[in-house]
Amino acid sequence: MYVEQNGTLSKIQMDALQEIGNIGMGHAATSLAELLDSRIDMGVPHADFVSFEKVIDIIGGYEELVSCVSLKLDGDVKGLVFYIFNEASTYRLLDMLMGQGENAATELDDMARSTINEIGNILTGAFVSAIGNFTDLRISTSVPIFAFDMLAAVFTSLILETGRLGEENILAIETQLFKDDREVSGHFFLLAEPKSIAMLFSALGLEP
Repeated sequence: MYVEQNGTLSKIQMDALQEIGNIGMGHAATSLAELLDSRIDMGVPHADFVSFEKVIDIIGGYEELVSCVSLKLDGDVKGLVFYIFNEASTYRLLDMLMGQGENAATELDDMARSTINEIGNILTGAFVSAIGNFTDLRISTSVPIFAFDMLAAVFTSLILETGRLGEENILAIETQLFKDDREVSGHFFLLAEPKSIAMLFSALGLEP
């Protein structure tokens, strides 16, 4: 097993997850900085394995309005990744991308949805690439799917897509990106098959 008998991760495993979070966040911040041609700073990411129920608590509840970019994974790691921003961070990210003043965006039109989808795809791809580079695992991704809806609707779609209600081992990485005094908070989630998680830890030099 990749968790200890009491259901928690060992310190070595947690350290490995934190390192994945650091590298993934670094790749994401670099990608965003190149896109904006501007300095982007990052907070220290927090990584952990959580349940679907905990994911809801982390984000703020079923009625929270969120944007979500999801990608299917194939190759050595099979599963689903999704990057979620709450409503405030979605608009703040859009303002950054469009070169607008703070609090300029208050809704998402088709162009805004396309913009957030693209940056979500870039950030998610940066995390997946970091995981692949760090572990030497081969990971391919599908075309991204974007949704801007209440978390309940978003998660209903994700559950239907994966058929894995009650999943207890979702890799969650809390992220913070800063441009000047503006902060965009988000969460990167990896929902992988148990064999893929075991392979991930094995690639990190930890016995599954």
